[in-house]
Amino acid sequence: MPLDIDKLRLDFPILAQTVNGQPLVYLDNAATTQKPQSVLDALQHYYQHQNANVHRAAHALSGQATQEFEDARTKVATFINAPDSKQVIWTRGATEAINLVAYSFGMPHLKAGDEILLSTMEHHANIVPWQQVAAATGASIKVIPLTEHAELDLAAAADLFSERTKLLAVSQVSNALGVINPIKELITMAKAVDAITLIDGAQAVGHLPVDVQALDCDFYVFSGHKMFGPTGIGVLYGKRELLEKMPPWQTGGEMIKHVSFAQTTFSELPFKFEAGTPNIAGAIGLGAAIDYISGLDRNAVAAHEHQLMQQLVAGLSALPEVHIIGRPQAGAVSFIMDDVHPQDMATLLDMQGIAVRTGHHCAMPLMQALGLPQGTLRASIAFYNTPHDITALLTGIDKAREFF
Repeated sequence: MPLDIDKLRLDFPILAQTVNGQPLVYLDNAATTQKPQSVLDALQHYYQHQNANVHRAAHALSGQATQEFEDARTKVATFINAPDSKQVIWTRGATEAINLVAYSFGMPHLKAGDEILLSTMEHHANIVPWQQVAAATGASIKVIPLTEHAELDLAAAADLFSERTKLLAVSQVSNALGVINPIKELITMAKAVDAITLIDGAQAVGHLPVDVQALDCDFYVFSGHKMFGPTGIGVLYGKRELLEKMPPWQTGGEMIKHVSFAQTTFSELPFKFEAGTPNIAGAIGLGAAIDYISGLDRNAVAAHEHQLMQQLVAGLSALPEVHIIGRPQAGAVSFIMDDVHPQDMATLLDMQGIAVRTGHHCAMPLMQALGLPQGTLRASIAFYNTPHDITALLTGIDKAREFF
């Protein structure tokens, strides 16, 4: 059955507002998604009725908060098919999760002569930490190039893998182009040379089913706010044998078993990576977001989003002087317009109540490779978008063209 989008949109209070006197058309979902009322209610309920620290107290509020907090961890594990919730580590987002792996796994294990393999499509969060690791350890970075269609070149990737390749870090879906990368094939290549794999799933979890066991990746990271949850909460999944060998990244309270001035012993998984008071409300809110997503017909959601993407690509392709970058497949479409700066177009669209994103999308190396120094305009969808939203964008671009 098709989704009842009008009914679902009522779950997202922010979508009912006007911007600059126009109904809001929100097409910036790759940057952050809006939150359903159930997530907002979960946050408010925690602060109104359960506000206490987790794990450390014997009183009732702490017990309730701890239960909700750990239930959320279990929901995440189920959502991505992790073998055990202890392999789910709370972080502030995908960026912190990547940094955790970079500093807790990369720094101790990599050495001069080793190679880290990235792709041209990576978000800065999956580039800069590895540059820091390479600078500190003497390892070097290799980069998978693009094909003429702005997709990862698998043949070139195969040539880059060698016995020196110790880690592959690549995104499942490009945040800038909406391209679904062939991560299963890349993971297989990595395994052939015994390289560790990290998958940045920040743009995937809101659109695609994720099964970390089927992927057989070593690490998988994502952010809650890109899948209808709160900001400031994210997830690192890791294989148990790796997580157990990795030293803590941050130290302090909560992650310890025993402390003396002579010696400190650290707690077991997942707590040894969760120093200090965690984002309790954020974790509970992410659990509520997973409950919401899990209550939807995922096949119907995928079909609806596919139709929106087709409408968006076809509509942009028909507009004079508009050029789509690459061959988008999931969530986001990047495009440029002849002789028009992306920021100028976005400003005129905003005046019509249409929210899109402009610039490099935290992917400067990708934009350099594509010869796009000013970046692009990016329209990104979620299941609560409608065909009317796409039509409004296309009409808005046409009106803005008249100005130029």
